[in-house]
Amino acid sequence: MKESSLKAILNDLTLKEKIGQLIQLSGEFFGDAEVSTGPAAKLGIDPEMIAYVGSVLNVSGSQKTKEIQNRYLEKSRHKIPLLFMGDVVYGYRTVLPIPLGQGATWNPELIKKGYQVISKEASKAGLHVTFAPMVDLVRDPRWGRCLESNGEDTYLNSVYAKAMVEGFQGDLGEGALASCVKHFAAYGAVEGGRDYNTVDMSERRLRQDYLPSYQAAVDAGAELVMTSFNTVDGIPATANQWLLKDLLRQEWGFDGVVITDYAAIQELIAHGVAQDEKQASQLAIEASVDIDMKTACYANQLAPLVENGKISEKLIDEAVWRILKLKNKLGLFENPYRFADDEEEQFMHTAENQKQALEVARQSLVLLKNENHILPLNPNKQTIALIGPYVDSKSIIGLWAIHGKDENITSIKEAVEKRQLPQVSFANGCDFLEDYRTLGSFGELVSGGKVNTPESIDRDLQEAINLANQSDVVVLALGEHTLQSGEAGSRANLTLPEIQLRLLDEIAKLGKPIVLVLFNGRPLVLTDIEPKVDAIIEAWFPGSEGGDAIVDVLTGVYNPSGRLSMSFPYHVGQIPIYYNYFNTGRPVKTSMHSDRFMSKYLDIPNDPLYPFGYGLSYSIFKYSNLRLSSSTMSNTKPITIWIDVENTSDIKGMETVQLYIRDIVGSVVRPVKELKDFQKVVLEPKQKKTVSFTLSESQLRFFTKNMDFASEEGQFEIYVGHSSEENLKESFELIRS
Repeated sequence: MKESSLKAILNDLTLKEKIGQLIQLSGEFFGDAEVSTGPAAKLGIDPEMIAYVGSVLNVSGSQKTKEIQNRYLEKSRHKIPLLFMGDVVYGYRTVLPIPLGQGATWNPELIKKGYQVISKEASKAGLHVTFAPMVDLVRDPRWGRCLESNGEDTYLNSVYAKAMVEGFQGDLGEGALASCVKHFAAYGAVEGGRDYNTVDMSERRLRQDYLPSYQAAVDAGAELVMTSFNTVDGIPATANQWLLKDLLRQEWGFDGVVITDYAAIQELIAHGVAQDEKQASQLAIEASVDIDMKTACYANQLAPLVENGKISEKLIDEAVWRILKLKNKLGLFENPYRFADDEEEQFMHTAENQKQALEVARQSLVLLKNENHILPLNPNKQTIALIGPYVDSKSIIGLWAIHGKDENITSIKEAVEKRQLPQVSFANGCDFLEDYRTLGSFGELVSGGKVNTPESIDRDLQEAINLANQSDVVVLALGEHTLQSGEAGSRANLTLPEIQLRLLDEIAKLGKPIVLVLFNGRPLVLTDIEPKVDAIIEAWFPGSEGGDAIVDVLTGVYNPSGRLSMSFPYHVGQIPIYYNYFNTGRPVKTSMHSDRFMSKYLDIPNDPLYPFGYGLSYSIFKYSNLRLSSSTMSNTKPITIWIDVENTSDIKGMETVQLYIRDIVGSVVRPVKELKDFQKVVLEPKQKKTVSFTLSESQLRFFTKNMDFASEEGQFEIYVGHSSEENLKESFELIRS
């Protein structure tokens, strides 16, 4: 539709019709009149307003979306189509590993292709907008929503943000979804790792560390931005004019749609910045929030605010215009059903989609330990006991893969049986949890009423011990319950559930080699677990093809290449923990003070158990001959960095070469290391390659003492190597040309 025609529609809308476009309701509101009355009454919305509502939450399926769209358009005076939005975070029917696992691939191009798969499936099911990607920087693994983030590093998260938006949207043509980046902003920094909690930080840290990934998504063309639940400088994001108007819209030039998270406008009252829904609505619309997700605030309060002169109708016009432009950009006026296909099932979980998800799952697996090269296993020569609640579980896709189906998920046991591997036996060993009531109101629902008794626990344990005694090697598949991670899944105790720890302890007493395969949505504290096992594979929640990927790595069909994108703490008391910390005036490694009077703990080390960028391989890589094209850099003269990487083993492997810098002296304190680039290289046995990077002055910029985004002259160190802790070092000087 031409812009002039779109403007004509806007100009002809009544105030009530305009306000309707700013409201998002869930699917139960869009049945027949009898069905929709109940939900409307419960939420407190006049049922008449449903005829004007602009978007629908979490309804998918071609038939459903078409039916709702048809009924809606029949009543619409201007035939303005509905937008269908949903939580398609990291998979629709084909499910990728959780984003934290995707971060461990260090392969944004692979992730971009994976998100094209997601987008095609979801669009065929009638969806127009996905509430993804989540690009929140996370340095506190107590926060349950770690699983939706790519990790702790600003640069890495920004690279993934761009790849995910481009994967979802493409050119918004066939098979694409509009992307809604979230949660704006700094939601990953909630105090105490507790969901929905307060965030308080300096503007410098916000701009330097937390905002770049959102900006990368906006620069990549994300069509929508979702506000976060938290405060920013004491003001909730949903009412924060500096954040949404001054920064996002004016400074960054974002002219797309801003939508709240679930019920966030109403929650301004609980935050204590609004007295009632009327004031909450005024604060949100004045901050340029366009869509109110699932409250009655805009529906009931915007019209009185206009009529009483509290706000200008122009604010509503601007919000409606942004929404109409998005609908027009998606082609909904010409085809309100867009790519919804009655034959949608033929596009779901196809062989090609499975292949793509399998490769992402393989590259997401991180080998944390491999004592005496116990891995890979050889089922032809070893008897193997596969034990644990995750051995035959399909609950391996994580909390936010709400459209995944069990029939499309391959468990570890199914993957083994599919390959007809000999000499592999199975036992459950224990349940995920001893008492499901620890999950709160969801506990009884997910347990199906099952109650673990001392007798049943002992019976499962003895079966596992008997099987392990008859085997050469034990593989334990353990981890968090799905509901222990994700939204509202904050935890203070970051180890395995007690019932699983008991299983591990009893098996360890047998003296058998143990391989631990971990399923979790966050870094766990493995300090007491690590000495009891010979190998550890971090599998995350690996998605619908996770079982196949794990068996491929266990048996050596695939050589693991994953690298951590989030540090694993030595102890929960270290949190927040991240590699690019400030040195302090009394750094533990170099301070001249006596060992007590330094920045350290008395009872644990400062360092994590496993650092950012860490991961092993079945290959062995050696780094040598780090060299620079020059010892000086200027704003017109970048430097080239070379390093030789050699595979000294007899196994072909993939290595992630990581480049870090350190700014030695700045007008404000600078981190001890900052990731600036990385490359994945494949090396044949005994092969050596020279890997090169180009580093320019723009990559050295930061927010200076005067809040200018600029570089400063002086000495820099360069680190290149296997992880944030294992690398070679050189130095150069930045001068002004």
